[in-house]
Amino acid sequence: MARNKLAVIAIGGNSLILDEKHVRVEDQYVAAKETAVHIADLVEQGWEVAIGHGNGPQVGFILRRSEIAAKTEGMHEVPLDVCGADSQGAIGYALQQNLQNILYQRNIKKKVVTVITQTLVDKADPAFKSPSKPIGSFMNKEEADRRVSEQGWSVVEDAGRGYRRVVASPLPKEIVELETVETLIDKGIVTITVGGGGIPVVDPGDGNYAGIAAVIDKDYATSLLAQKLEAELFIISTAVEKVAINFGKPDQKWLDQITLSEAKAYLAEGIHFAKGSMAPKVQAIIWYLENNPKGKALITNPPNIGRALKGETGTWIVQD
Repeated sequence: MARNKLAVIAIGGNSLILDEKHVRVEDQYVAAKETAVHIADLVEQGWEVAIGHGNGPQVGFILRRSEIAAKTEGMHEVPLDVCGADSQGAIGYALQQNLQNILYQRNIKKKVVTVITQTLVDKADPAFKSPSKPIGSFMNKEEADRRVSEQGWSVVEDAGRGYRRVVASPLPKEIVELETVETLIDKGIVTITVGGGGIPVVDPGDGNYAGIAAVIDKDYATSLLAQKLEAELFIISTAVEKVAINFGKPDQKWLDQITLSEAKAYLAEGIHFAKGSMAPKVQAIIWYLENNPKGKALITNPPNIGRALKGETGTWIVQD
């Protein structure tokens, strides 16, 4: 049986936290419900859907709880790869339950599932030689030195506020559970996967996987997912309705639609897209379009996904 057209959507982990006053698990559940409404619209329009999501704030919370419990109660600390797995389960649960409820209310007979997903990275990736992603709590110099000597951590001093651990952010090479995800989608099941970019794992050379302390960009991992699944549509759901060039300047211009070549040119100029936010999103889409000649991509915020699919808003990036 032929599969319906497939949309792969990347959701930011920050989108589940509306502001500093709404960070509780219950608040994140409510935010997940809002996002699920717009994903349900996609399903209702006849799309098969695979969902990737970020987990930056949530992993930070899990690490912080672990560190406090270790200091106050002598509990064991939770390794970073396991924190990623924990966040995949928790965020997946919130999205899965909300989306399943909404589909049921709309009388759409579709199941939703979360796959705890591993992402293979290369131990020789240059990122491991210069870890730069800060995680966890601030430490004084004594604790930082102890962590370096006893646990091999990389630490950096942070603007007089203390020391923090930094880890690598390597590129995703392979989605370990890809075949499982593809089987689920072919069965018409909405699948939540590559949470937080996937749990980073390496192959030591003996065919076995082992977790490694790293973080993977969720847009890069979801792009890889969209490429491998040959998805017709790749959506990056973010905080803005559209993408702009020359943002905040007199010649600021909102982009309705650009080609792959234009996206490459704007990114290469290095002045339009912030390195920590929009640049990786545009790069993720470039990789997707380069490897999927029939694909098209969209960047917009969750409330405008429906309107964007009708051509009313959002930034579309299409083949030349």
